[in-house]
Amino acid sequence: MTTRRAFRWPSLLTESGRGIAFGGDYNPDQWPEETLDEDIRLMGEAGVNVVSLAIFSWDKIEPVEGAFTFEWLDHVIDRLGKAGIAVDLASATATAPLWLYESHPEVLPVDRYGHIVNAGSRQSWQPTSPVFKEYALRLCRKLAEHYKDNPYVTAWHMGNEYGWNNRYDYSDNALAAFRTWCEAKYGTIDALNEAWGTAFWSQHVNSFDEVLLPCHMGGDAMVNPPQQLDYERFGNDMLLDFYKAERDAIEQICPGKPFTTNFMVSTDQCVMDYAKWAGEVDFVSNDHYFHEGESHLDELACSDALMDSLALGKPWYVMEHSTSAVQWKPLNARKRAGELMRDSLAHVAMGADAICFFQWRQSVSGAEAFHSAMLPHAGADTKIFRGVCELGEALQTLSDAGLQGTELERAGTAILFNAESEWATRSETLPSMKLNHWHDVRDWYRGFLDAGLRADVVPLAYDWAGYKTIVLPTVLSLSDEDVRRIADFAKAGGTVIVGYATGLIDEHFHIGLGGYPGAGNGLLRDMLGIRSEEFNILGEEAEGEPSEIGLSNGLTTRLWQDDVTSVAADTTVLASYTGESAADWELERTPAITSHPYGNGTAIYVGCDLDRHAIAQLLKQLGSRWRELSAQPTEGGELTTHSTADPRILHTVRRTTDGSTRFDFYLNRSNQSVAISNTEGEPIIAYRCEPTPAIASDKTTGYTLARNAILITKTTR
Repeated sequence: MTTRRAFRWPSLLTESGRGIAFGGDYNPDQWPEETLDEDIRLMGEAGVNVVSLAIFSWDKIEPVEGAFTFEWLDHVIDRLGKAGIAVDLASATATAPLWLYESHPEVLPVDRYGHIVNAGSRQSWQPTSPVFKEYALRLCRKLAEHYKDNPYVTAWHMGNEYGWNNRYDYSDNALAAFRTWCEAKYGTIDALNEAWGTAFWSQHVNSFDEVLLPCHMGGDAMVNPPQQLDYERFGNDMLLDFYKAERDAIEQICPGKPFTTNFMVSTDQCVMDYAKWAGEVDFVSNDHYFHEGESHLDELACSDALMDSLALGKPWYVMEHSTSAVQWKPLNARKRAGELMRDSLAHVAMGADAICFFQWRQSVSGAEAFHSAMLPHAGADTKIFRGVCELGEALQTLSDAGLQGTELERAGTAILFNAESEWATRSETLPSMKLNHWHDVRDWYRGFLDAGLRADVVPLAYDWAGYKTIVLPTVLSLSDEDVRRIADFAKAGGTVIVGYATGLIDEHFHIGLGGYPGAGNGLLRDMLGIRSEEFNILGEEAEGEPSEIGLSNGLTTRLWQDDVTSVAADTTVLASYTGESAADWELERTPAITSHPYGNGTAIYVGCDLDRHAIAQLLKQLGSRWRELSAQPTEGGELTTHSTADPRILHTVRRTTDGSTRFDFYLNRSNQSVAISNTEGEPIIAYRCEPTPAIASDKTTGYTLARNAILITKTTR
């Protein structure tokens, strides 16, 4: 990892400056002046203590070129501050005013087909446009000069969801910047040709001036995978550079306040390589929107597990989530009773110290008018607003109990995530176009929960040496250095679980020779003690063919099976393919899951796809062999197994840094009531919970948690 900025958390306007932050995006410029009085009154009623302001207000701040009007914003900030509501002030650059596009249409992005992306939505600008950057940085400096000494502005919010609409730009500016980026990365054109494999399809380039963007090349054309992967990296880096330019412009004038920008991490999207971005913010923040259906809570926890790792265990900020339905999905499901509270406190259970929504007051017009808000169209006399007020009270209770600043207890297992592998699995040149690294991370995370265990989600580039077990699910791309780190981890006594389609390519999308997985010049195969020659791909497209294959341990695979043709003498076959379908595909008795000693550790190979239920069964089978697979750290740092935990309950712990106080969170993952006993500490939040008294005694020994329930207890030494 590279050097990170120091962790700095924004203060509230409380006497101590501490507490759980609670609020949301506030857009008073969309409303008449008289609405401000009602907003502040209702914010006070709800317990709101922070708002994000001016995110989309550039045209209000600079209505015509060079004429800056801060009076309206001064008035709003002053009124909020005097009411005890802190301001996270945006750079206001996410959406430019229409006058800028009229004057400088050359700042508009270009799509892969060569069409100009017109203004009217968000981020209709090129990250590499020097003209747009000049205007944006001028606005940043004006804001910094005006608000550098304002006591009510406690944090700076750069941009908004960088890359949401301009992640891919194919303009002339982007082409020039890509050529410069490639030259900086490779140094010589020979190195680029080698990395990109340009000998294929006559793609050799003679100079960096001949490098092209991977634009549309025809209906059935396939982009060169290494070129596409570098273009993904380039797009990430250009937007990160733009963020840093905005941040630095403000920090030169206003250095005393923390900086952030809102990431977009859910298991349906992870737009950027946030392992890089996290080092450039003072506190990590995220916009998370729930996935409808039975995976709702698990998906939230999985996304948050990555967020906690990106924050290096420090508290992090939920900058946006929703009180109920959004308006931008094909299916915009609302939240059920209790989910507004449960989701918010689940984020807290996973390490968040700020719970904010988009947005405070639901819009009456515009593209997001049907996006739910803290104050809905129907007003304050509503279930949603009453739920918001109830949440405000709960967060105040947690603040009073001293939760703010505590850190999430680490699990014993790290599931490794790599944005570059996620990008690579989208290639249309792979054995299957149904690969999805991030979804496989989610399935393994849920499999651990279903087995009564908990895992962390950690970026591949970060430090995971302190874990007992690491899991690599469809980590398609591994460099030689990555493989060495993994092998060293196993040698030192760790357990490594390597999934199918892991390590098939290096960082240049080159295939390792000698058999699969080929990453690390054969070192990954040596560690695993296996060698595969071919992939068996299943799918409904093959009419009349078997659609699934059974394993000898009772599990089933439905997408991908590695044809393992040789195993080392000291490799143990834990499961092989069996049954009529296996015989039909000539896989009968072929090893599917193996174990191999390596140094002082163990390397387990799962050579086929498994769904989350099968993963849970596998973990239970492995747990009887390897104790560390079900290990969790205790207060003293040693490991203890939680293999008897009820898998219907998600249990996390947050502790003070000195270990004197712990907070236990118990969340019901199921759709039915669940009884739990022997909970730690005294209850401080028992939402949708009923105490269970002991027989012949009034003493509480446990709780029954209804659907969407959460129990939070506190223990002090």
